[in-house]
Amino acid sequence: MPLTRDELLLRLNDLDIRTTTIDHPAVFTVAESETVEIPLPGAHTKNLFLKDDRSRLVLVIAKSATVVDLKGLGKRLGMGRFSFGKPDLLMCTLGVTPGSVTAFAVANDVEGRVTVVVDETLMEHDSVNCHPLENTATTNIACEDLLRFIRSTGHEPRVMALTAADAVARS
Repeated sequence: MPLTRDELLLRLNDLDIRTTTIDHPAVFTVAESETVEIPLPGAHTKNLFLKDDRSRLVLVIAKSATVVDLKGLGKRLGMGRFSFGKPDLLMCTLGVTPGSVTAFAVANDVEGRVTVVVDETLMEHDSVNCHPLENTATTNIACEDLLRFIRSTGHEPRVMALTAADAVARS
């Protein structure tokens, strides 16, 4: 069974990670979330659940405004061409539905199938805002604590440039 929101918040507390969670109407896209006033500091995230042509899985955690270069990302990760993972694969791997994809969902990937990629521009902020496994709330967490949480799930996050221009500038 996937973690519930309450179980996630308890797990964060057990890791001595401080968060603030605000309830709000359900939002399914970044555009919808921009219409909801969420009084939290920090950067807002968008999350992409991807599958390459060899069925390898990637969760991209990006700043909401980042334009992710999927073709370039696939090459930099040594993976094939990406497509978006289907809802049934999302549920059986990360335990969430479309619209609720979040960095916190890696806790449900007990088989370790998912590669976690974090937008380096997101890490320039003190804190970020993610859904707590459901799209009717947003949780604010310090960037370093988010990385610590991801590591606690057995995943090593890869922090990297996600836009084509940033990737070229770094090479």
